[in-house]
Amino acid sequence: MSTSATEAKRPRIVIIGAGFGGLTAAQSLAKAPVDVTIVDRHNYHLFQPLLYQVATAGLAPSDIASPVRSILRQQKNATVMLAEVAGVDLVRREVLAEDRRIGFDKLIVATGARHAYFGHDDWSRYAPGLKQIDDATYLRRRILLTFEKAETEVDEAERRRLLNFVVVGGGPTGVEMAGAIAELAKRALAADFRAIDPRLAHVVLVEAGPRLLPTFDPALSEAARRALERLGAAVRLGSAVTGCDAGGVALGSERIEARTIIWAAGVMASRAAQWLGVTPDRNARVRVSPDLTVPGHPDVFVIGDTAVVPGPDGNPLPGVAPVAKQQGAYVAARIIADLQGRALPPFHYRDFGSLATVGRKYAVVQMGRLRLTGFIAWLLWCTAHIYFLIGFRNRLSVAMNWVWNYLTFQRGTRLITGISGSRMDEIAEAAAPTAKSDMRGAA
Repeated sequence: MSTSATEAKRPRIVIIGAGFGGLTAAQSLAKAPVDVTIVDRHNYHLFQPLLYQVATAGLAPSDIASPVRSILRQQKNATVMLAEVAGVDLVRREVLAEDRRIGFDKLIVATGARHAYFGHDDWSRYAPGLKQIDDATYLRRRILLTFEKAETEVDEAERRRLLNFVVVGGGPTGVEMAGAIAELAKRALAADFRAIDPRLAHVVLVEAGPRLLPTFDPALSEAARRALERLGAAVRLGSAVTGCDAGGVALGSERIEARTIIWAAGVMASRAAQWLGVTPDRNARVRVSPDLTVPGHPDVFVIGDTAVVPGPDGNPLPGVAPVAKQQGAYVAARIIADLQGRALPPFHYRDFGSLATVGRKYAVVQMGRLRLTGFIAWLLWCTAHIYFLIGFRNRLSVAMNWVWNYLTFQRGTRLITGISGSRMDEIAEAAAPTAKSDMRGAA
C-alpha cells in the first residue's frame, strides 16, 4: 500500500476554536495517527483572564497572545486555518467556513462565549465587555482618553462625569477590572496630570447579587469587597442595572452619570447550538453527554464555555481555563482510545481552586479547604496565571512587566491608539444629552 493511500485513510479531526480547550486538544493529538485542522476567526491564542490588564494599560496585547501557527509549528499533523465558521453540516460531516467546506471524521467545538446583556442587547453599544484583544485595546483607549479630556474640560460637572467609571458585574472579571482602574487612577496616573487629580476618579462596581465573587467562600467575597474599598472603589451590592445609555446607568430610581461603563455581568455561549441543531440551555450552551459528545452524534464533541457540564455538586462547571484544558485533553484521549478500540470513563473535572486579584498586591484564593488572602495569595495568583500563558517569551515578558510595575508604578503601555487628537465619538455622544439639557435649563 502506498504512503499516500495510508495518509488518505487517516481520521480527519477538525477543531473549531483555538482557545484553551481547542488548543489543548490539538496538542494532545500531536503523536496520534490523525490529521488535525484547527479553525479560528483569529490567528492568535488569547489568555482572556489577563485582558483586563491590557484594558488598564498594565500589559501589551502581545504579552497575553501568541500566533496559533507559531504554537503548532512543530506539530506535523496539524493545519491551521484562519476563517469565520458559519455552520456545521452534520449529514455531510463538514464545517462551513466562509467559502470552504472542511470535511471531518470527528469534530471538536470549542468556540467559547460572548457577552450576555440579559435581553438588553442594545446596552452593548454603551457598555462594552471584555472578550477579545480588540475589546481590551478599545477600553484602554476609552479609559485613558477620559483622563485626557478631563484635563482640558472647563465644566466641573462634566469633568466629574468623565472621571466616573462604572463596572457592571461582581464576578472575577468585574472585581479585577474595578481594582485595576482604581489603582491606575490613584497610583499609576497620580503624578501625570496638572489640571486634574486622577486620584479623584470614582470607580463604582455594581452587582445585582448579595455579594461579590458568588462562587467563592463568603469570607473571601467579603475580603475582596473590603480590598476594593481600600483602593477607593465603591461597591454596590443588590443593585441591578435597569437602564444603560451613553451617559450612565440606572439602578432603579437612581442614576449614576459616567462616561465609561464596562460590562462584566454575564456571558453567553457561541452559536454552536444553532450550528448543531440542538436545544441550548438558557446561556446558549450545548448540553453534552458525560463523554462530552453531543447526544446522538458520538463523533461530535463540545467543550469549554460552549458546553454545559455538571460538576460534582450538580452545578455547571465554571467557564475557566482549567476546565477547558482538562476537557480538551480528555477529548483527545477519547479519540485516541477510540482508534485503539479502548473505552474511557466519563469526563471528570479535577478542581484546582479559584483565584481573583484586587489590585497589584492583593488576591483571594480558594483551593479545597485552603483559603488565602493578601500578598501571599497574590503571589500564588501571579504564578498560576504565568503558568497558563502559552510560550516562554510571554511568561517571561509578563513576569518582568509585573515586577517593574510593582516596584515603580509605571505602565509602559499607556498608549492611546486608533485615533488622533482627543475626540472620541462615544464620549462626544455621552456629553451631548447633558449639553442639551443645560441649554434647555438656561432658556
